Amino acid sequence: MAKIVIVGGGAAGLMAAGAAVRQGHQVTVLEHMQKPAQKILVTGKGRCNLTNDCNPEEFLRHVRTNARFLYSSLGAFPPAKTMELFRSLGVELKVERGRRVFPVSDKAEEIRQALLRYAADADLVEDKAKKLLLEPLVVDETLPAKKRGPALRCIGVRGASGREYRADAVLVATGGLSYPTTGSTGDGYKLAQQAGHSLVEPVPSLVSLVSRDGDCKRMMGLALKNITLTLFEDNKAIFEEQGEMLFTHFGISGPLTLSASSHLGDMKKHRYFVELDLKPALTEQQLYDRITRDFALLANHSAQGALAKLLPASMQPVMVDRWGVDPATKANQITREQKRELVRLCKHWRVSVDARGDLAHAVITAGGVPVREVDPKTMQSKKAAGLYFAGEVLDVDAYTGGYNLQIAFCTAQSFANNL
Repeated sequence: MAKIVIVGGGAAGLMAAGAAVRQGHQVTVLEHMQKPAQKILVTGKGRCNLTNDCNPEEFLRHVRTNARFLYSSLGAFPPAKTMELFRSLGVELKVERGRRVFPVSDKAEEIRQALLRYAADADLVEDKAKKLLLEPLVVDETLPAKKRGPALRCIGVRGASGREYRADAVLVATGGLSYPTTGSTGDGYKLAQQAGHSLVEPVPSLVSLVSRDGDCKRMMGLALKNITLTLFEDNKAIFEEQGEMLFTHFGISGPLTLSASSHLGDMKKHRYFVELDLKPALTEQQLYDRITRDFALLANHSAQGALAKLLPASMQPVMVDRWGVDPATKANQITREQKRELVRLCKHWRVSVDARGDLAHAVITAGGVPVREVDPKTMQSKKAAGLYFAGEVLDVDAYTGGYNLQIAFCTAQSFANNL
């Protein structure tokens, strides 16, 4: 039986704790929030999209950064095993569009409670004063020249009060920097660096996008469904997907926007914008024919009124302004060229992208502990024996759809099952 200390009581930490307990180990979880796994409650708009019902090969195609690192852990604990585990914990699951997996109850709290039950036999130390401020206990263990492996060994962690938590293995599962009010404050990065690790600079990923386009604010609150969003970098399309997005007071958000944001590079070196195809099911000619029919039926309506069947109400005045047609123009007076321009706007509605949203509101953090410094089979540090990493603290991230929580779960299981 090994003595295990897990730093972080989130999705990865609780999953690792439950798995390690079932391996017969003594487990202590250190959590600096009064309520563990709070970030679970804000995932999937409070519904918790806990995984994606696909096979490992397809899953890896949705991993944006360092997919190869996950071959072993995802193969050993794929989405099917995640679903099986939560069902065994009493959670009824359902699969929605894009094979996203949710609890039938649509309540993220049910997933949080299931993880707490799974880790119930671990000793959960909640630091209500938020003064853990841990540092690793690392000892010099110079190895013989012929023996390969880390030259240091982590033997535990020390809190700000001086209390030491000695262990045979320490798992850092502290998450990233997104949603810091839920406890993701970047402490894991500091622990890693103190133990000799380098760091890939953390940046927001799966985040809303800021636009100086005033039309976004005019339409704030408008959600568009079944549209296609294309992200351009210096006039080259680098991402395209169909789904849902939302206009906000500062720009755009929603699932399509979050996915597109992960493709942004250096915004100081490149110019970005998105184009929305509001009617992706129709070709330009089909849309032209439809508009012609609509205008014939609404012949005596104004230009804006003639858009009633085509666009949501809050978008109609904005479209008229972009269209450049006199609002008083009757539908039966609109020329062929003006209809062609309307088709172009519907198929290529452009929104500038001027900045990423901030880390505080990003779904996940990209960057973290470099995977070249971690064993992909065991999650053990290559810098300090006895030190392990799981979840978002690693430089691995994926698109929306349940992939990132699954990464937390499978890397946590790899740690526990390879002790």
